Amino acid sequence: MKRIISLDSDLFFQADIKQLFAIFDNFKATTIFGLAREQQPVYRHILHMYRDRHAGTKAGEPPPDGATGFNSGVMLIDLQRMRDSKKYNKLLDNNAVMEIARKYTFQGHLGDQDFYSLLNLDYPDFFHVLPCSWNRQLCTWWRDHGYAEVFNLYHNCSETIHVYHGNCETKMPNE
Repeated sequence: MKRIISLDSDLFFQADIKQLFAIFDNFKATTIFGLAREQQPVYRHILHMYRDRHAGTKAGEPPPDGATGFNSGVMLIDLQRMRDSKKYNKLLDNNAVMEIARKYTFQGHLGDQDFYSLLNLDYPDFFHVLPCSWNRQLCTWWRDHGYAEVFNLYHNCSETIHVYHGNCETKMPNE
């Protein structure tokens, strides 16, 4: 097996999944993962200590130019490139990841999603950013918990939606 798509169970597809598989064709030679940006300012929050010490950083900033972090509800993975990448495989050592986490004063709480978001800060060439329409996250928790002023900078998605993601136990639009 060379390529897979990993999906959360709280998704509602509006489009044929074949269209999602076609996105692998847009990967660059160094791309291993395809993920949509996190559509809440969660990484703005998690990276606040680093951001306070590094004015002008893109870490945690909103799209289109910020390193918003990723949401792993819909994830394309090129397993062959993952296996073949010496650079990526060196990063699987716990010490390597801990060094990156220390650099960014990163203390995440979202498991695999934190891993990809953290790696992206130093290794963006591993990642292809999926359009927001392929992982339209419905959660609005951060809007109501201190980030109302910037929330829409992260949450905005004006594209035709292909996949709704009912994260934070949010109801789907058809419910």
